[in-house]
Amino acid sequence: MKKFLSLALALAMTLAFAACGGNGGGQNDQPAGSQSAAGGDGSAAIKLGGVGPLTGGAAIYGNAAKAGAEIAVEEINALGGLQIELRYEDDAHDPEKSVNAYNTLKDWGMQVFLGSVTSGPGAATAAESNADHMFYLTPSASSTDVIGGVANPLTGSVDIQRRDNVFQMCFVDPNQGSASAQYISDNQLGSKIAVIYKNDDIYSTGIYNSFAAKAEELGLSIVSTTTFTTDSQTDFSVQINDAKNNGADLVYLPTYYDANALILTQANAAGYNPKYFGVDGMDGILAVKGFDTSLAEGVMLLTPFNADAEDEATQSFVAKYQEKCGETPNQFAADAYDCVYAVYSALKDEDVSSSTSASDMCDLLISKFTSMTFNGLTGESMTWSAEGAVTKAPKGMYIENGAYVGMD
Repeated sequence: MKKFLSLALALAMTLAFAACGGNGGGQNDQPAGSQSAAGGDGSAAIKLGGVGPLTGGAAIYGNAAKAGAEIAVEEINALGGLQIELRYEDDAHDPEKSVNAYNTLKDWGMQVFLGSVTSGPGAATAAESNADHMFYLTPSASSTDVIGGVANPLTGSVDIQRRDNVFQMCFVDPNQGSASAQYISDNQLGSKIAVIYKNDDIYSTGIYNSFAAKAEELGLSIVSTTTFTTDSQTDFSVQINDAKNNGADLVYLPTYYDANALILTQANAAGYNPKYFGVDGMDGILAVKGFDTSLAEGVMLLTPFNADAEDEATQSFVAKYQEKCGETPNQFAADAYDCVYAVYSALKDEDVSSSTSASDMCDLLISKFTSMTFNGLTGESMTWSAEGAVTKAPKGMYIENGAYVGMD
């Protein structure tokens, strides 16, 4: 395997939630730097709203996105010119609550929606925003169900039912699945592969489907495919034994970190210690309460962000995030930061104001996003297709000594 660059990405979960706003409920207090320079009370600022899990099991993702977006707003407002007012609402990773949070933001006067953070809620709010013709740019809701179509599992292109107002800053699930299979094949990481995925989650199933299709194309040997649901994600003995009995030397986990922590723990107890390869949902495993992080040694995953990058923009963001939250930012924070800056880049030279209707803003942003090129923390020369998917390359990471390390 190739050499790796070092990256410290240990999460101090409890302190981070306090520092980054993980206090539960709707976020009615506005972040520092969100007031307009002209009015001093935010009345002349463009209103951006966001929804994410600020409480509950996926709160690592929501609070990271909220903090990343806040840093971007603070920086932009300090520049003068176009001002931004930001407000986040909690959805606790629940689609119904996410729709309620979206409606709260709409009543507040939101003009641009930063979307939901996770895919299930994201699909629900995407449908609402499409009906309202509200521009929607999600940092991390990666399912193709969010942009509203059925995706080709190999190309990721959306074939039907496109929601023309919805765009993604994250790479879509088909890209994650096919890129994972390609990476495993290119680096010969496993001769026999087991897959464990969550079959009632659109994020997990979407990645699995594209991974399986690409693996077949590449001739990878998948010897075990098992699933679980929200109700059954406490006991993984059946899935682990199936992988073990079929001699799998690598387990692919297109699932969120909370389930992955249990899988690693229970597999170790069963005397089964294969290689593990995950996707962006793996990020957060080191912060799971009570999890023995030594069990994650060598775990691999794909992400669009490397906090150890030496460019000035990344170093500045990491320093500000560490000061704000007491931890190193993950890709969810960086993607949300990029979302705010992408909207700002599209609007800063346009004739828009706090009185521009959300529908007019949506028309303008659709035109800009399908024609502009954007450089951010999570990618250079990013562009968006007419289907709303971003073009950028994932980066390989692995865990060493309780920290994430970037691959060469």
